[in-house]
Amino acid sequence: MTDRWTISRITAWLAKDLAAKDVSSPRLEAELLVAHALRLRRLDLFLRYDQPLGPDELATLRGLIERRRRHEPLAYLTGEREFYGRALAVDRRVLIPRPETEHVVDAVVEDLRARALETPTMLDLCTGSGCVAIACALAVPSLSVDAVDLSRDALEVAAANVARHGLEARVALHEGDLYAPVGDARFEVISANPPYIPSGEVPGLMPDVSLHEPHLALDGGADGTAVLGPLLAGALARLKPGGLLVVEVGHDQGAWAVERARGCGLVDARMIKDLAGIERVLFARAP
Repeated sequence: MTDRWTISRITAWLAKDLAAKDVSSPRLEAELLVAHALRLRRLDLFLRYDQPLGPDELATLRGLIERRRRHEPLAYLTGEREFYGRALAVDRRVLIPRPETEHVVDAVVEDLRARALETPTMLDLCTGSGCVAIACALAVPSLSVDAVDLSRDALEVAAANVARHGLEARVALHEGDLYAPVGDARFEVISANPPYIPSGEVPGLMPDVSLHEPHLALDGGADGTAVLGPLLAGALARLKPGGLLVVEVGHDQGAWAVERARGCGLVDARMIKDLAGIERVLFARAP
């Protein structure tokens, strides 16, 4: 080709290519991919729009484009996702943090600030990338968190994120199934974003999710409650009096979750809606 592939030209071309593949935000993704390939901030693209790409840069970008065309999520390509205003490392070992999960953090932080506890403790189950544990610890400097996950691979990612944000002294990571790693310890707060999608629905999810994100973090068993059920059943015994349970659930599981929480001895059980108006987060307390 005789024409130069400048930042402006390649970004415009890539945005059209992604739009043709039904990517929801093609221009944004194009800018982020080009910035990542060139090791620039997204803002720098607008300051260097006429800068040509060299052969190595084009080769790097070509590889990223091919992976995105195979529906590999943007966050896995760039290796990062922002959550609660903080950048976290992510890859195929962990679920990509979603905006709706930030409602879990909102509920925890609001509650802890209102109670003004001197040294509060929190248990974060199914921690994955550590996004909830890290966001809560950063928002409440007196908070100590025990974060648990069944996946050793996920905990490796979480450990990198904990270190990245300098929280090694306040966020402890444990491998195991739900409450098993913490024994009889009790906490002021228990949070969780467990797998809650019915097994039969996982293959029908968007290809970005079904083909690339870890099914261990998605598949909630036949009806989606295989993990939710034991999680709720064990909460009361691990909460201090008046302690808070905050759990993300599926879009159609709110009524079931509230009823189950009440049946497990928790009080003030109710659902918190996400920005789309969907009942997304279970809020309940120990008596």
